[in-house]
Amino acid sequence: MTNNQNQPGEFDAVLGGEAPPPVQGVVLGGIEGVKRRLSSSNIEAGIASVSEALNYGDAGLYLLIEALKNKSRKVQRAALKILKDIEDPQVELALKNYKFWKSFEKVYSIPCGYSTTFANRKVIEFDPTTKINDTVDIAYALRIIPAERYGKPVMSSVDKLQILLQSPLANQIEALVFGLWYTSSLEDYTFRPVMDALLNANEKLSNIKALFIGDVNDYELDYLPLVYSNFSYILLAYPQLEVLKIRCNSCSRYYKYFTGMQFIPVRHENLKAIIIESHVFYHYDVLDEICQLELPALEYLELWFSSSNWAYDFVIKFITDCHHIFPNLKYLGLRDCNFSDEFACAIVDSPILENLLELDISIGNLGYKGAECLLNSLSVRQLDTLDISDNCLTADLIEKFNQLNIKVIADRQKTPYRYYSAAE
Repeated sequence: MTNNQNQPGEFDAVLGGEAPPPVQGVVLGGIEGVKRRLSSSNIEAGIASVSEALNYGDAGLYLLIEALKNKSRKVQRAALKILKDIEDPQVELALKNYKFWKSFEKVYSIPCGYSTTFANRKVIEFDPTTKINDTVDIAYALRIIPAERYGKPVMSSVDKLQILLQSPLANQIEALVFGLWYTSSLEDYTFRPVMDALLNANEKLSNIKALFIGDVNDYELDYLPLVYSNFSYILLAYPQLEVLKIRCNSCSRYYKYFTGMQFIPVRHENLKAIIIESHVFYHYDVLDEICQLELPALEYLELWFSSSNWAYDFVIKFITDCHHIFPNLKYLGLRDCNFSDEFACAIVDSPILENLLELDISIGNLGYKGAECLLNSLSVRQLDTLDISDNCLTADLIEKFNQLNIKVIADRQKTPYRYYSAAE
């Protein structure tokens, strides 16, 4: 490189963007140079400009925050590393949005109780006899506690929803949680009556950002059918929805109704997270149906498979194709899986890994074969977080993972060759 001070340096921006720069080219230094380099396709220049941005006060801090949205994950990570050490309200909000799922309630088995938090909000049981006084950071739960066998009167979730809609604050409610929604006296115990009520209430519930369908405990999941409907209608009725969580069991497509959890191809601009916790993920077509949704904002996808051996081919196909389907995905969780080794060896060859911040293969039977595939992958070393907890890994393998210079979650290991599904 020449020592002529009038010539551009390695990372200087040149007006016109030509390379090599023309004799008459104007070298842009300062904040404009940082901005140009961050928007260029030169990843190394972008990383270098991230380190320089803080030299330019608030304007540089703004560019640093914007770098979290850069097309290059390497530039994002460089910005993240710097921002983590900065105490500033803008930075705190940006980091919260960057990994919005960081405070999600994470379970490793179907709980014996009900959720206390959902989508970064406190869950409060809706009491039809009292008024709603607050809606910020709150998810209201509408559920039936199976008490009819004790001779106690119960109110269906549809009836509770109708009372909730009468509140002057209904249009400010951010999140709803539905547990068991029917009583044994109802002829139709599918989710369709609740679905119809939700569809009819979409104008009143105009601020709903998160829905959890099926917040049932382990007993209810084992013994009571959860018969669902086509959830694409929910997506169409609630265009502002950001988080959709569904907990289902083997009754999801109950023989009497020949229907259950389904999706039809629709486009939704704002959905950021899909979570499906399954007792037994029997129906591969649900995975295929999810892949046919157009979800440009989707960043978080968590699926539980339990002991569904048939799912192998469809999961491998999904891993191959999902980087085209969901290009903005940051978190991928294929959990409670009894073919974790095969999944791990397949995903290291998938382009989706290059875009992920977090890969979650917890609650499975990951062993030596899958661990070696992950350890030998350069893309795995670029992750922010790898969750391999609740698998079948030895202490020696865990020690190797801890040397990857990324955050590794590896607790709760089980006896090798013994797979415990989350349903146990």
